[in-house]
Amino acid sequence: MKVVVIGAGHAGIEAAYAASKMGAKTTLVTIHLESIAQMSCNPSIGGIAKGHLVKEIDAMGGIMARAADSTGIHFKILNRSKGPAVRATRTQNDKVKYRDFMKNFLEKCENLRVYQSIVSEVVIKNGKVKGVRFVEGNELMADAVIVACGTFLNGKIYIGNTIYNAGRSNEPSSTHLAENIKELGFKTIRLKTGTPMRLHSDSIDWENFEPQPGDDPPVPFSIFTKFKVKNRITCYLGYTTPKVKQVINDNLDLSPLFSGKIDGIGPRYCPSIEDKIVKFPNRERHHFYLEPEGLNNKEIYANGLSSSLPVHIQEEILKSIPGLDKSVMMRPAYAIEYDAIVPTQLNHKLESKKIDNLYFAGQVNGTSGYEEAASQGLVAGINAVLKLKNKDPFILRRDEAYTGVLIDDIVTKGVDEPYRLFTSRAEFRLQLREDNAFERVSGYGLKFGLLDNKLFAKEMRKLKKRKDAINKLRKTKLKFKDRTYTLYHLLKMPEIDFDKLEELNGSKILKSKTLTDVSYIEANVKYEGYIKIQNDEVKRMEKLERIKIPEHIDYSKIDGLSTEVRQKLIKNRPLNLRDALKISGVTPAAINAISIYLTLKTKIL
Repeated sequence: MKVVVIGAGHAGIEAAYAASKMGAKTTLVTIHLESIAQMSCNPSIGGIAKGHLVKEIDAMGGIMARAADSTGIHFKILNRSKGPAVRATRTQNDKVKYRDFMKNFLEKCENLRVYQSIVSEVVIKNGKVKGVRFVEGNELMADAVIVACGTFLNGKIYIGNTIYNAGRSNEPSSTHLAENIKELGFKTIRLKTGTPMRLHSDSIDWENFEPQPGDDPPVPFSIFTKFKVKNRITCYLGYTTPKVKQVINDNLDLSPLFSGKIDGIGPRYCPSIEDKIVKFPNRERHHFYLEPEGLNNKEIYANGLSSSLPVHIQEEILKSIPGLDKSVMMRPAYAIEYDAIVPTQLNHKLESKKIDNLYFAGQVNGTSGYEEAASQGLVAGINAVLKLKNKDPFILRRDEAYTGVLIDDIVTKGVDEPYRLFTSRAEFRLQLREDNAFERVSGYGLKFGLLDNKLFAKEMRKLKKRKDAINKLRKTKLKFKDRTYTLYHLLKMPEIDFDKLEELNGSKILKSKTLTDVSYIEANVKYEGYIKIQNDEVKRMEKLERIKIPEHIDYSKIDGLSTEVRQKLIKNRPLNLRDALKISGVTPAAINAISIYLTLKTKIL
């Protein structure tokens, strides 16, 4: 049982680790061993919805959260003042240490070999993966291949009129593999992303910017972390000026984004500074963050100043911002354009619909972000091994995990821009929280051998403590405003949080408590009614999911389907009625027609 993973970014790492941990002899191929887990953009992990993904990866036994804690230099819970469903963990990380942590971790893994080369071709025979071929001409046979090559397929870097082939700054793009993937019949799209300039710390006048300290005390990401995490740096908030707006408007013709040189579609939610100026002409300033890239280097990441303008214009932009007017640029900002496959060519296992045992994970699927990539990698790695063992596939539902939302979105709807996950994309977000990630998905980690039994038991004891506390709230009564309430009823009131409840009770409900404990209890009590409504919807969808659609069904024989609906069903080949309903244009009436047809056909047979 052999697996090859192409690319040692965040998707490839999780895929290779999962596959090797589940018993497959795994080879992780990377262009440079020194670039394993390279944080090409911001050296940070987590954030809104992204933190949820990291918690899920961690609960299933993945690596990302452990690396984030071990190399974290700034820890913060975002949306802390808002509801538990949208609270999210974020770390700023030491870029070099994160890379070293991952490289050292992988090198010690049983069944896992890390190999430096460039894959030129996926070897296919009779519609099934046989291995890979390298640029040196040698081959490596495998039972499954996972493509996780990020932005490297036909990657091109743009800095003004300077254009050159690269998958990342100073690293060669993968042109042979890009052509091979097209020759195999995969449809691809051109996407674009970018990164801002890096500045020398000592050249910045920090007095001009607002400090953004980490949380006190800082909260770790991972259930594996046994040490106390520490905040070691401060980030800073700044704003552009009307002068920046003028500089950019005067030089838009030099931006490949607006001169027509870049065809790829950029990320809507992480635009370049010139894109912001054009799209929001009435706004005189835009915020940005200055974030250190590590403890032992002087590089500062200018988060929010991504650009593809020429270097001398980037310097003019910096001169137009008080505090950065004397800053020294260490690395210029650039845009990168690359090929991504159309992800509707994959099933929910992230396996190709046309080639057996060929999987794709990460940015190559049209997503954006380390966390989105890592979660896909974990799922692809697990599914590759499960199929080789002739076991049922691993498919997370939308009501079960943000990972399920992400994968379902891209394989059923496709992408027309780099896909970024948000809490608003999850219709069941009240029950998809960071605080209950372990409860939701850790069983899979245990089942697949990725999660240690002792650690699982320890976390289950913590979960029991939270549930016992909720039961205690149901039984304990006290007077409040001349009426008697249970503590459970009181906690449902908008003006009462857990700390206020303990104050009213006159004693501790939990002897020792963490933010996760409090968040879990508050969410389960305050959201109870909403969660019940959502669970009813989940049950309705489960009924649709149980009605399977035969793989070779003839949709032309089903009365009541429009030509458009038939074409979409033939193209997407849904596995069940739930999947069919998610296809754009497939109406409830069409679902009803298919259901009646399947029922009658079953009775006839």
